[in-house]
Amino acid sequence: MQQYVVANWKMYLNTKEAHKLSESMSKRMQEAERPLPKLVLCPSFPHLIPVFENIKGTAISLGAQNCHTEKNGPHTGEVSPEQLKDIQAEYVIVGHSERRRHHNESSEEIKAKIEAVIAHGMIPILCIGETIEERRSGKTLKKVQQQLKDETPEHFTPNQLIIAYEPVWSIGTNLTPTEKEIEEVHGAIRYELQQIQPNGNLVPILYGGSVNTKNAAALLKCKCVHGVLVGRHAINADNLWAVVTAAEE
Repeated sequence: MQQYVVANWKMYLNTKEAHKLSESMSKRMQEAERPLPKLVLCPSFPHLIPVFENIKGTAISLGAQNCHTEKNGPHTGEVSPEQLKDIQAEYVIVGHSERRRHHNESSEEIKAKIEAVIAHGMIPILCIGETIEERRSGKTLKKVQQQLKDETPEHFTPNQLIIAYEPVWSIGTNLTPTEKEIEEVHGAIRYELQQIQPNGNLVPILYGGSVNTKNAAALLKCKCVHGVLVGRHAINADNLWAVVTAAEE
């Protein structure tokens, strides 16, 4: 199955920095001498078009960090899936824990966003994961399975959705689950997807949460892990490239 490296730049980088980073990644990908994972760059909204101009015609894809559920309307401060599709975004991160926590996004809203992204011909990257309290009380598998039940659309094909397992307690903390724990959760996600939809077990599942240059290779070797979602380590060209090239041939 195709491997992915999704770079979530969050609210970092100014215009010059975003241009320089995307230009560097474009050059490196074009000069690569072996097959590499699909690289998806997800900059802040103001940098989407400048970044796209740098990666246009390369193997790199453009992604957004969020979108509204409606294709247009009186929603000041929002960006619609129709607008993202118009600038040739291919992926949209949906349900990131920072959106859930800081913007009170509900499972109902997240599901609506996923449906809107798919309806506009893009691929949503659904982020799910447990808190440290849920991990300690043994509720991890129940939590991610419930999120899948509540937030995936009623009908989808394996090429219309990507799941990113991101333990909330791991994001930005330099703490990660063990490889065994990651494989256990990814296996549970794969099983649940199969129950939800025929061929759901073919949906790519990424790992996210303190992914860095030191652990990327081991993470990408984990069973049922089809790529990584990278945060802070994705805003430096050398670090991001080290993660991309950590995948085996």
